[in-house]
Amino acid sequence: MLFSKPLPPKGSRLRQLIMDARLKPAHDGSQMSLAIRPATPADVPAITRIYAHAVETGTASFELTPPDEAEMAQRMESLLAKDFPYLAAEADGTVTGYAYAGPYRARPAYRFTVEDSVYVAPDQQGRGVGRALLAALVEASATRGFRQMIAVIGDSEQAASIAVHAAAGFYYVGTFPHVGYKFGRWLDTVLMQRALGPGSTTAP
Repeated sequence: MLFSKPLPPKGSRLRQLIMDARLKPAHDGSQMSLAIRPATPADVPAITRIYAHAVETGTASFELTPPDEAEMAQRMESLLAKDFPYLAAEADGTVTGYAYAGPYRARPAYRFTVEDSVYVAPDQQGRGVGRALLAALVEASATRGFRQMIAVIGDSEQAASIAVHAAAGFYYVGTFPHVGYKFGRWLDTVLMQRALGPGSTTAP
């Protein structure tokens, strides 16, 4: 179930990104034999490299120093131990991206709501990997009984991430302006959300 919610202000770049994404046909990555599968510890080196690039060069993550493989392995293990979905995209034997859902907040009343994270290797961006990962993550999260998925998108200039989420049925919730500081500038976070499965229409 999708909700009808107000869009960002008329004339804003963020509003145009969301409207364009809703109209653009999906690219599912099929032309490059993309496979989406559960991630395993063997994927940690590739995942670490992908995330390190995102931390060092972009604003999707508000971390400033890339975690090492041991830390990334521990993060994966922690999520998998609690049955959160953790997925890898693979093409021609190479991990091209990854995605996972984790707790949105620690308080127990939030237990049916997850926050998503999607990262794509720099040389594979724009080829449908992110869309394919997010679609699979939505399905895997719904199958596990989660009811809402929240996207906390670092930096309102993250056009690709905003577009991918809008195309996957996420609606715009709001923007927290100037809550992060990285690369010498203040950064916003954009909040987007979509229902999973029956959403709020039934009790869990």
